[in-house]
Amino acid sequence: MKKSILCVPLDPVHDVGLKIIKNALQKNGHLVELLMPDLSMEEIVKHALNKKFDFILVSRTLGYGVYELLARFIDMCDASGVREKAKLVIGGKPVTAQLAAELGFDKGFSSSTTIEEVVAYVEGKEITSDMKKYKKVKRNFVSEHNYAFHHKEIEKELNTIAEKFIGWAENKTSDGVERADLMRKYLRSNKKDVKAYDAYLNLCDDEIKAGNTGEKLLKGVRVIGEDELLSLHEYLENKNHYQPVTIQHNNRHPLIFKFLGSGCPIMDIVHGKICERWGTDGFLLINPSWEARYEGLLHDYLTHQNDGTITSLENISLIKKYLLDGTYLTVRAHRGLNTPETTMLAGEAGADMTKINLVYGSLGAGTDPERLGVDGLQAIKYAAEYGMPFDIPGNDELSGVAAYKTLAGLLINVMIGLKVGAKPIPKPLFCYGPHIMINGQMNKNYIDYNYAKIEALRAIADMPIWPGEPIAFMTQSEERVQSANATSYHASLAAFLGVDAITVASTDEAYSRGPICIASRIDSLRAVQDAFKFIGNTNIDPTPECDTFTDDMIDNIHKVLSAVAKEDNLPQAIYKGLLGNKEEDGAYPGTFGRGTVRCR
Repeated sequence: MKKSILCVPLDPVHDVGLKIIKNALQKNGHLVELLMPDLSMEEIVKHALNKKFDFILVSRTLGYGVYELLARFIDMCDASGVREKAKLVIGGKPVTAQLAAELGFDKGFSSSTTIEEVVAYVEGKEITSDMKKYKKVKRNFVSEHNYAFHHKEIEKELNTIAEKFIGWAENKTSDGVERADLMRKYLRSNKKDVKAYDAYLNLCDDEIKAGNTGEKLLKGVRVIGEDELLSLHEYLENKNHYQPVTIQHNNRHPLIFKFLGSGCPIMDIVHGKICERWGTDGFLLINPSWEARYEGLLHDYLTHQNDGTITSLENISLIKKYLLDGTYLTVRAHRGLNTPETTMLAGEAGADMTKINLVYGSLGAGTDPERLGVDGLQAIKYAAEYGMPFDIPGNDELSGVAAYKTLAGLLINVMIGLKVGAKPIPKPLFCYGPHIMINGQMNKNYIDYNYAKIEALRAIADMPIWPGEPIAFMTQSEERVQSANATSYHASLAAFLGVDAITVASTDEAYSRGPICIASRIDSLRAVQDAFKFIGNTNIDPTPECDTFTDDMIDNIHKVLSAVAKEDNLPQAIYKGLLGNKEEDGAYPGTFGRGTVRCR
C-alpha cells in the first residue's frame, strides 16, 4: 500500500540523508515530498496540516540546543493536530532510540541505520536482517592455489630438507605424541576406555594430572559452572542478531581474522559474536603460554586469569558451537609440549584450521627443536587427516631474525606440509620489527619492504599468503586512533597486493594493560572497512628499491635453504643457528622438552 511521506530537514543546510531516503521510498512506489532546509517550524507544521501524510521523517545533524529544538517541534505537532494524522520519526547523527522516545517521537533512527531499515519501517514490515536467516559462506581461499613452485632450485633444496627431516623423525616419538594418541582413543570410546585415560594421565606433569583428577587446579584456573553456560545460551538467544556489515569493498580484498584468547571462552564467544556483526571472517584462538610449558592439557569447560584461552576440547567446541557456520576458527598449536594433542583436539572439535611453525616454535616460543620437530610433524599429519589447513606464523622476525630467514623457515614448513598431504599457509609479517629498525629497510617508507616479502614468496611458489600476527605490529601505539590508522594503512597494502587474508589486532592490543575491550575491536574493523572502500581498485606503486629488496630476499632465502639442506636434519640446522642465531639475530633454540624424544 502506498504511503504519503513528508521529509523534513530540520536543519539550516543539510538534507543529503533525506534525499537518499526519498529516492529509496519513491522506488518502492511511495509518495514522497522533501521540504527545503531552513524552514521555520511554524512553516513546516502549517504545510503538514494542509495535506494528509502518513509519516513525517525529520532529520537533524549535530548542533547546540538540539534537544530543546526537537522538543519544541513535538509540542507544536501535538498542539496543532499534526500528531493525530501522521507518525513522527526522527533520524540523524545525534539521535538515539532513547532520545527519540524521551522526546515523544514514534521512532528514532541513528546514523548507523540502513536505508532498508527505514523503508521496512514505513511499509510496516519486519526488518529482515535476522542473523538466524543469514547464511554466511566461507571462501575456500586455500583451494585457489596449486602450490606449484616457480623457483626450481629453491624447490629442490626444500625437497631435500623435508625428506631428510621426515626420515629423521619417522622412528621417533615423545610423550606429546603418545598423549595425543591416547586422548583420541579415549574420546572415540565415548570416554569409556579408562586404560587409555589412565595411561594419558601417567604421561602428564603432576600439576596437570592433579587438575584432571579433581584434586587441585592450577592457580587462577576454575571450572565454568552449568549455570554460566546456561546464562550464555539465554543471553545469545535473547539478543537481536543482525546481518554483519561487509568489510571487503570487492573480491580482491582479503578476509579479515581477529584474535580470541581472553582466558574465558564465554567472553571470547561474546566478543566473537559482536565481531561477526562487524564483518570479521574468522578468529584465531590463542592458548596461554603456561599451557605450552606443561606436559599434558587440562580438560573441561575452563577459565583462568591470564591471557590465552585454555584449549580443552570442551572450550574449543563451545566457541565453535556459537560462531556462524561461515566463520573460520583456527586454533594455535605450534607452541610448547602439547602441539600434537592441541591439533587433534582442534580437529575433533571441528575447527577449520590450526597454527604450526616448527622453526618459530623452536626459536621464538621456547620449545626444543628436536621435540617440536617430532611433535610438530605429528601435528601436521593430524592437520592433513582432519582436513585442516595449517597457517605458519612468521613472528620470529619480531625476535630480530631477518625476513629472509623467517621466509626460509616458512617455506620449509610449507614443503613438509605438502609432503604429508596438508595444506600450508605462510604468514609473513607486515611490521616494523627489530631487524628492520636496526638495518633501516623502512627508513624511506613502510611499503617497499613489506611489498617485497609478498613478491618474493610469489616468485617462489603459488600458495595462499596471509600476512598477520597481526599486520602493523610494532607500528601501533596505545593511542587508539593511531593504532586504527596504522592497521588500515597495512590493510590497504594487503588489499592492493591481493593476499588471501590478514590478521588485525584491536586498537588496544598493542599495549593491552588489561582485558581487550569490544570498542577497540570495532575500531580496527571499521578502520579496515573504510580503508578498503577508500582505495577500491586503485594501485599502490612501490619505489624501485622494492625490486632490490625482492631480489636480495630471494637470493638470501636460497642461500639459507642451501645451508640447511647440507645438514643431517632440520633440528640440527636450528641448533647451528642457520635459521636464526645468537650473534646475528639474538635468537636462541628453545629448551622446553629437551632430551624427551625417544625411538618408537
